[in-house]
This record gives sequence, C-alpha cells and structure tokens, in this order.
Amino acid sequence: MAHEHALGKIVVTTPTGKVGSRVVRLLLQAGVRPTLFLRDPDRLDTATRQRVDTVRGDQGDADAVLRATRDADRLFWVDPPTTDDDPIAGHARMGANAARAITENGIGRTVFLSSVGAEKRHGAGEIDGLARTEQALDATGADVLHLRCGYFFTNLLMELDSLREGVLPSLWPLDFAMPWVDPRDIGEVAAVGLLAGDRSGEGAGSRVRAVHGPEDLSFSRVARILGPALGREVRAERVPDDDVRTGLRSVGLSAGQAEGIVGMAAGLREGFVPEQERDVLTTTPTTLAAWAHAHLRPLL
Repeated sequence: MAHEHALGKIVVTTPTGKVGSRVVRLLLQAGVRPTLFLRDPDRLDTATRQRVDTVRGDQGDADAVLRATRDADRLFWVDPPTTDDDPIAGHARMGANAARAITENGIGRTVFLSSVGAEKRHGAGEIDGLARTEQALDATGADVLHLRCGYFFTNLLMELDSLREGVLPSLWPLDFAMPWVDPRDIGEVAAVGLLAGDRSGEGAGSRVRAVHGPEDLSFSRVARILGPALGREVRAERVPDDDVRTGLRSVGLSAGQAEGIVGMAAGLREGFVPEQERDVLTTTPTTLAAWAHAHLRPLL
C-alpha cells in the first residue's frame, strides 16, 4: 500500500462510468484504496466494494462534494450528465462545486474529464459547459490536468437500432475527420495523471492533455471500418440538424438539452482544429475496429 501512503486520499467521481470504472480498476491495481463518490454504492460489484471507501451523494450538492473530498489529496472529476434545461449552466454548476472543494479542502491535484472543443470557450453546444468547468478549476490556482478527449467509441452504442439496419447516422459532414477514442484508454491516461509524482520545479497551475485515440476518423471511414468488424454492410448517412432536434424532443429532451447536443456538432464541424496537435502524447492505442468487434458486434 505504499502508493496509498505516498499519494494520500484519492477521490473518484462517476466511478461506475465508462472512464471512471477504468480509473478505479487501475488505482486498485496500483495499490491505492480510493474513495468513490456516487449516488448509489450498490451499483458497484462486490469485489470492488471490498477494496474501496464510498461516499453516497450527488455532485450537484455542493455540501456533499465538500464532504466527500474532505482530506483528499487528489481528485478525478467528471461533470455527470445534467438534467438541467440549460446543460451549459448545469455543467457550470457542477464545476463550481468542484472548484469550491479544491479550494476549501486544499486538494493538491485534480484530473478533469473535458473534451476537444472546450478550447473554443463558447459556440460548441454542451461542450461550452465543460469549458466553464475548466475555467472554474483554473481559477483555483491548484494543480489541474484537463483531459480534452475525442469522440467516444461508445457513442456508437446509442445507434444500435440504426446499425442493425446498416445505417450509421451522423450530425457531421460525412468526410469530416475528428479524433475518436476508446473511453478505456482515457481512463488509463487519467489514472497516470492521478498516480504521477509531484511536478517538482513546475509549480501549480493548470495543464491540458488531449486524448485523441489512434487516428482521426470521418463517419464515412467509420462506416467502412464497422462493416468488416460487425460482419454486415454499413453506410454513413448525414442527418439534418432539425431532424436530430425533432428526434431528441420526441424522447423527452427539452429544447435546451437538444440544442446542447446539436450545438456540439455544429460548433466543431466548420473549420475547427483542436488546439492540441496529435502527437505521441495524445495518441492512444485501441483501434475502432478492435473495439467494435469486441463490444459492438455481440450486441447486433
């Protein structure tokens, strides 16, 4: 348990999510007993629950966040999905709670799950809320690492019905290439950030690390990759913004929530270039073909 003693208390939010669960597993394997902050500890599997401490609460509750992070030395923070009609305001509220906890509890290092596009600061739909969180965390003056991640492979899990029909719908122009990444790989980058030693001589302050996946992909290219991986023909199809808005409203999302989703694509598809260039530090290993064969194919 040497790492636990050296690094102090590490708090993980959204520990059952696609990224957070990987962070938890790697911390356990590194000899750390993390504190998990979540609404329902019963969602954890028995083996994990025996090896962690848990605090029940909601990240939207500022007092609960302060309580969960008391005496914490390091924090993995994810803005959870928000039910606010204005998702940007919802993310900003979550970010303010995190910033308050960092300041009042003296948290030495925070790793924040952000997104490619947050560098725009405005004009990228719901991603603007992550930008607001980045700014709130920056204002603490503490050691903060923002992970600006690409488009999750797991977003394809929301398109199972369409994929069964051989169609991959897209809000983006079909030839528009952007970073795609496996959330598991993001979890590994986050865990490294939490476990790394002190930044001797660098001082406090915020840093940015992009997590771009192995290559930039267009939806046309994704369809060509998915075909062999899934054992069926797949074609990409552009869906007009208004049709997406209508579809989102039909399943119960508010106008503001729908606009937050549409705005993410609208804000990044016209001349946007990520601030962080792809290089050896931003490129992660898992290919879409390997992920789709292992995780998507069994569901179709």
